[in-house]
Amino acid sequence: MGGKQISSVSREAADRLKLGQSVEPETFESVTVFFSDVVSFTTIAGKGTPLQVVNLLNELYTIFDSIIDKHDVYKVETIGDAYLCVSGLPNRNGHEHVKEISSMSLGFMKSLKEFHIPYLPKENLNLRIGFHTGSVVAGVVGLSMPRYCLFGDTVNTASRMESNGKLSSKYSVEEDEVFGTEEAFGGEEDIGRSP
Repeated sequence: MGGKQISSVSREAADRLKLGQSVEPETFESVTVFFSDVVSFTTIAGKGTPLQVVNLLNELYTIFDSIIDKHDVYKVETIGDAYLCVSGLPNRNGHEHVKEISSMSLGFMKSLKEFHIPYLPKENLNLRIGFHTGSVVAGVVGLSMPRYCLFGDTVNTASRMESNGKLSSKYSVEEDEVFGTEEAFGGEEDIGRSP
């Protein structure tokens, strides 16, 4: 587990959890949520033993964690080949979260150019990513096995950006759109949220 993941939950929250007490959720108005997924992971995993797959993910996530350590990014969790992180919480950083996640994403993609699957030396890993900026509610869920979780439309949209992304597709946004107001985007667009 990366150092930022452990140290980013406040000391107060950690102390409350040790005492078996709950921790109040907190709203963060402006963060960037990031999801990634290894393309065709089920096929890649099916070609190796369970031990080889664990070693593959450990090696990949060790590289990703070292990239995260160079950015103001908090690793929320990994589930199998899915990787979730966020910038702008628990430490608010103005609009820097967009730059932090963008730079980290480029670092992830660059690292894959030199990454080799040990048990499939002729195959490369491809990563599908998605991220979105907006507000979230963050909180610790559970007492016996507490987890720091993120909730809200921003999380759902980032997840859909990843899951619906096409391999090697690029989406471009102008800097003034990223840092502008809602009007810079022409208002809010419904992208399949539940009412």
